[in-house]
Amino acid sequence: MTANRVDAILFIQNGLPQRRRLPENPQFPAWPAANFALSSGRTEGHMIHYLETGSTDPCYNLAFEQYVLENKRDGDWLILWQNNNTVVIGCNQNAWAEVNTEYVRQHGVTVVRRMTGGGAVYHDMGNLNYSFISDAGNGSEISIERFTEPVCRALSTMGVRAEKSGRNDILVNGRKVSGVAQRLCGDRILHHGTLLFDSDPQVISEALNVNADKFSSKSVKSVKSRVGNIREFLPADMDMTEFRARLLAALSADGLVHEQLSGEELAEAARIADEKYRLWDWTWGRTKKFEYKNSRRFPGGSLCIMADVQNGKISDIAFEGDFMALEDVSPAATALTGCFFERDSVARALSTLDLTNIFGAITAENILDLMFS
Repeated sequence: MTANRVDAILFIQNGLPQRRRLPENPQFPAWPAANFALSSGRTEGHMIHYLETGSTDPCYNLAFEQYVLENKRDGDWLILWQNNNTVVIGCNQNAWAEVNTEYVRQHGVTVVRRMTGGGAVYHDMGNLNYSFISDAGNGSEISIERFTEPVCRALSTMGVRAEKSGRNDILVNGRKVSGVAQRLCGDRILHHGTLLFDSDPQVISEALNVNADKFSSKSVKSVKSRVGNIREFLPADMDMTEFRARLLAALSADGLVHEQLSGEELAEAARIADEKYRLWDWTWGRTKKFEYKNSRRFPGGSLCIMADVQNGKISDIAFEGDFMALEDVSPAATALTGCFFERDSVARALSTLDLTNIFGAITAENILDLMFS
């Protein structure tokens, strides 16, 4: 396999390296390699270690990625993976300020926090994620461009003109097709990103559509961008399977060694998923202190709710409005203080109260909608 043309993938079968030729496409007769040399001092013939997670579970996939970062300490590693419908928030973000909680609840969209910074992104099976893990090198080698440039060149081999923009985006014709983030782990670095190939833009808009006026916090907020799908910009159509194969080929300057984690290693990744990424405390409870305020007029009168939330729990809450109350609202404030700031927890607390005496014709469902939709 030459350094300036990649037409096959090297993988391991029965303990021996094998070549697998990629499908031909007359629109792309020659695929110049993206020169994917992650670490300094690489020589021609250097191979990339390639892994697949074998899963579309976002919690497991993030745990798999973390395991490889922390335990594969030599060489350059590439992982391609996909998630079922998921919102993935950055490690320093307020989950409630980024996610339309009512929409994701109704549509079965998973929400999970990753270990890297940056903004919230939406994943579905029309999106392909990539992870590069390599030596961190010196300060100049930690730059975003070290990893985004090979991706842009890989897209160019398919006839798509992509460019890095801002801190951590890849654009095509001014529309965002990829968001990226990085994380240092000792002398190793993880760089990962999305590639919107054929995602549903309506779901992206709905799942990440939050009224910023409801929240006040010091958490990092996402910057909204006009998104696009790579498939729209291809000179000749292809499906996800072909796109994945061509991306993989273009990112391998000299070839890929298809690796597999052992059973023990996979079990450790599953443990990380269960003990970290699946936990409410990790995704929601890790949110810094924030203030929530929202108001609405219902048939039973107006209601304004103001709450302080810390570590995912309500630390203080107040109610105002012109609703016809027979009693003071303090029992409601007492019942909700200490509750997790999520619909089911608040619903259980409200069910212990005589809401008619406290809020008149305003119902528990009205209160829940005001707080979580």
